[in-house]
Amino acid sequence: MSLLAVLLVACQRTPPAPTAAPASAEPAAPSGSSAGAAPVATGDADWQGYGPAQLGIDVEQLRTAWGQELQGDAAADGGCYYLSPPARTEAGPFFMLEGNQFVRYDVRGGDAPAPGGGKVGMDLPQLQALYPQAEQPQPHKYVEGGKVVRVPASDGSQSWLVFELGADGKVSSWRVGLPPQVDYVEGCG
Repeated sequence: MSLLAVLLVACQRTPPAPTAAPASAEPAAPSGSSAGAAPVATGDADWQGYGPAQLGIDVEQLRTAWGQELQGDAAADGGCYYLSPPARTEAGPFFMLEGNQFVRYDVRGGDAPAPGGGKVGMDLPQLQALYPQAEQPQPHKYVEGGKVVRVPASDGSQSWLVFELGADGKVSSWRVGLPPQVDYVEGCG
């Protein structure tokens, strides 16, 4: 293992991946289909939040809006931490809280589209076609040959969309949030 890989692992403190739902579990109902049902991943991402979970709300409002259990340990000092639905896969969503407010959500795989249609697996030209307002790609802080693409919200809100591309030139993850938290490369590290 190279020194770069060791440093990368040591520097990245990301939310723990929740365990996948048992094969016998029923899929979550779409948003609005029944009281207390969590939204399905596809189509629930937007500039303002994820499904019923809107950026800027506090932790109790997030738990109420989501309507199902969220797992994770709160930071005692009001610092940064993540909550996630227990039945989600490694893809997410993962909800970042800081100062007791929901400030960002992360998606690290799957088919869930970002606001505007970007997805994990797309390449830079595809992103640039979808997001002409995107800033110029920047080198990734930890992934040699990787890039980061920042996109301002198209709905006039304060949020940003950030895509991370691996050395293969493909999107490996994306996140939506408020500055400065949306730009935390290490998550809550």
